[in-house]
Amino acid sequence: MSNMLNTVDQRTNLVGENRLELLLFHLSGRQLFALNVFKIKEVVKLPKLSMLPSSHSSIEGVANIRGDSIPVINLRSAIGMRPMDADEESNLIITEYNRSVQGFLVGKVEHIVNMTWGEIMEPPGTVGRQHYLTAITKIMEDDKEVLVEIIDVEKVLAEIIHYKVEITQGVVDENILSEFVGRKILHADDSPTARNQVASTLAQLGIEIIPVKNGQEALTLLQGWADEGKNVKDEILMLITDAEMPVMDGYKLTNEIRKDPRISDLFIVLNTSLSGDFNKAMVQKVGCDDFLSKFQPDLLVEVVQNRLKAKLTE
Repeated sequence: MSNMLNTVDQRTNLVGENRLELLLFHLSGRQLFALNVFKIKEVVKLPKLSMLPSSHSSIEGVANIRGDSIPVINLRSAIGMRPMDADEESNLIITEYNRSVQGFLVGKVEHIVNMTWGEIMEPPGTVGRQHYLTAITKIMEDDKEVLVEIIDVEKVLAEIIHYKVEITQGVVDENILSEFVGRKILHADDSPTARNQVASTLAQLGIEIIPVKNGQEALTLLQGWADEGKNVKDEILMLITDAEMPVMDGYKLTNEIRKDPRISDLFIVLNTSLSGDFNKAMVQKVGCDDFLSKFQPDLLVEVVQNRLKAKLTE
C-alpha cells in the first residue's frame, strides 16, 4: 500500500503549481477524510500494537515498523469521536510532523487525488471553533459530489503532545532585546493552532503578529500596501508562511511575491510541519530565505533574531 505514495522527486513537480495530493480514507462509516500526501511517509496494514502505559487516551499503543517504535494515535478518538475499533480494514498512516514520527489508526484507505489549492476551502463558520478540520473540499465519485474533510493535524498533535512556547534562557541576544518591541511579522497559516503557537512565542519579545489564513490573503495585503506606496520592508520584518494552505499555498505565494518587483525583496521564511531534505530543496526551488520545521520556539526566535540583526545593519 505504501506504493500509493509518490516519491519525493515526483512530489516536487507540484511545487509552484499551487497543487496538492490528498490521501482519502475513512474513520469507519461513509464520510471521507484526508491528509496531505506531503506529510505521509507510508501507509501499512495495522500491525500488532504494544501497550503504552499512562499514555494519552487517544494513544492506541506502539507499533514496531522495521525496528522503529512508533506511537499510534486513534484518529477518530483524537478528533472527538467515539474511538475506532480495529478490524480487517484498519490501516496505519505513518506521518512526520515537527521532526516526530507517529502513526494514525484509520479505517479503509481509498486512493490519492490530485487537486489545486483553489479547490480547497475553509471549514464553514457554522462548525464552531472546536472542530478538527483545517479545510474541506469536494470530489466527484460515481457522478455524485462528495464532501472530504481535511484534518487539522496541528491541533490533534498539540492536544496530545505538549508543545512549550517558552523561550530558552540565553537564546535571545540581550543587546538587541529592545529592538524586537513593536516589530511586526506577517504570518500565513490555515491552522489556528499553528498561528497561536507562533504568536504566543514571539509575543514574549514584544513582536506583533499579523495573522492571515492563506497565501492569497497574504498576497492581497502585501500588494495593497505596495499600491498605497508603502515600502513593505518598512511595514513588516518578514513573512512567515506555511507551505500547505487553501486557495494559495506557501510555495505559490513565494513565487508571486518574487515576481512583483515592489515586494520581491521581502524576507520569507517557510514554516511547515514537513521535515527533512524535501523542504530544504523546496526552499531553494521557490526562493524562500529560510526554513523552519514547526513547532520549535527557540529556532523560530533564532531565525527572527538573525533577520533583525541583518536589518539593523542595512
